[in-house]
Amino acid sequence: MAASFPIYLGTYTRTGPSRGIYLVRLDPATGALGAPELVAAAVDPAWVVVTPDRRFLYTLHGAAAQALGFAIDPASGALAPVPGSTALEPGVNPPSHLAVDATGRTLLAANYRDGFVAAMAIRPDGSLGAPQIIRHEGSGPDPKRQEKPHAHSVTVSPDNRFVIVADLGLDKVFSYALDAAQARLAPANPPFARTSPGSGPRHFKFGRDGRHAYVINEMGGSITVFDYAAATGTLVPAQTISTLPADFAGLKWNAEIRVHPNGRYLYASNRTHDSLAVFSIDPVSGLLALVEIVPSGGVSPRNFALSPDGRWLVCGHQDTPVVTVFQVDAASGRLAPTAHSAAVAACVCVHFLG
Repeated sequence: MAASFPIYLGTYTRTGPSRGIYLVRLDPATGALGAPELVAAAVDPAWVVVTPDRRFLYTLHGAAAQALGFAIDPASGALAPVPGSTALEPGVNPPSHLAVDATGRTLLAANYRDGFVAAMAIRPDGSLGAPQIIRHEGSGPDPKRQEKPHAHSVTVSPDNRFVIVADLGLDKVFSYALDAAQARLAPANPPFARTSPGSGPRHFKFGRDGRHAYVINEMGGSITVFDYAAATGTLVPAQTISTLPADFAGLKWNAEIRVHPNGRYLYASNRTHDSLAVFSIDPVSGLLALVEIVPSGGVSPRNFALSPDGRWLVCGHQDTPVVTVFQVDAASGRLAPTAHSAAVAACVCVHFLG
């Protein structure tokens, strides 16, 4: 596995031919993708995360409020189910997003439809403990999409002290203090930062300097930049910038956001524009400047990821059965499309192992 970068692909299975989690390998020299291999049959495993020691992978059960665990074969990347699964709460919908803390002892989940965040202990055998559930309250200005809380993502801070939850329904980004040893969360002080009304914060990433952070606003077609105080988990908005062309008049519906391993560039996907936006990051202020917007190579680029060496960007598409590969220019951050791709339907999560 050292000669290639393994990539796990999460898919939607109930709307097309995909059957679960797929494994592909990227050649770090050329960017070529190997043939996709089904490594776990599952219902709508729309998000996957891996523990820091690479022993376990966790995903969502798309037909139940469960988080499922798999043991990773270190030689082949194959997945074997971990006995048992954890029901977040009887009668609720599946979670939308997962994260693992730096110690590998806590699994975190965001539940979009039911508006809560959960924390669960990861036992030595990979099984999960009973969850702590914290419910958000309130609504946003959009009566159709913000009628109640919609916790969309969970992100662990670089020092493993805080968990950040982007809530699309409330236009808020919450900070929680993390007790990884006990798998428990407590609201920080202050407990949240606000984004623009109706913006709908979705996914959140920290800058490499640990002093700045970024949230992509699904409904606003934008990114909000925050100054981040690591001692308290406090987020202070500093900039909001569009991810779309100035003349774009269609529905704004953003998806993923990633920071380049070198910390100098940031990437975002525009689902309804079928594009990827590239930004430079100011090394002092953390503020963004648009570099370019390029076609993603498919319809509805819901998720993408950068290779560990920062040379390649791999993009999955929800509505086109193709995973595309771009070469990243180290000097400018710009993306160059390649002829490499893989045929995977409804690919909605791209996760490099490593």
